[in-house]
Amino acid sequence: MTLQRDVEVLRSIPLFSKIDPAKLKLLAFTSEHLEFDAGDTLFRQGDAGDAAYILLDGNADILVDVAGGQTIRVASLGQNDFVGEIAILCDVPRTATVVARSRLVTMRISKDGFFNLVTQFPQIGIEVMHELAARLHHTTQDLTGARLRIEELERSGS
Repeated sequence: MTLQRDVEVLRSIPLFSKIDPAKLKLLAFTSEHLEFDAGDTLFRQGDAGDAAYILLDGNADILVDVAGGQTIRVASLGQNDFVGEIAILCDVPRTATVVARSRLVTMRISKDGFFNLVTQFPQIGIEVMHELAARLHHTTQDLTGARLRIEELERSGS
């Protein structure tokens, strides 16, 4: 993929759509392309967060380990989705495992590169906050719905 194509892809992602193309060119230049086959793991829950990824092509699943040694799929990712930013923003271990569901092409943005970009261009930080707030909103809605279903089951079972 060419640098210009990378910039076009970045501009199509809501997180980066309002950023000046010259700044996106810098981001694309400092990023690295990685390819994964179906079943390959991008990163595992508990790993150190050293980078975020933009999915350029393909699909992936977000998996979370739960009690009893089980793993559940909590979300699916597709083209232009951004993943891995929580661990690099919060300096915490990865909160989930991401596994390629199909052949996957990604743009890997290092933690240092990401912070340099946010420091130089605060608009990116604002867009990241907006994206994370939207994810939190959806997670809260899902959790509320699940809690209501549990309460209904508990009432009907007693």
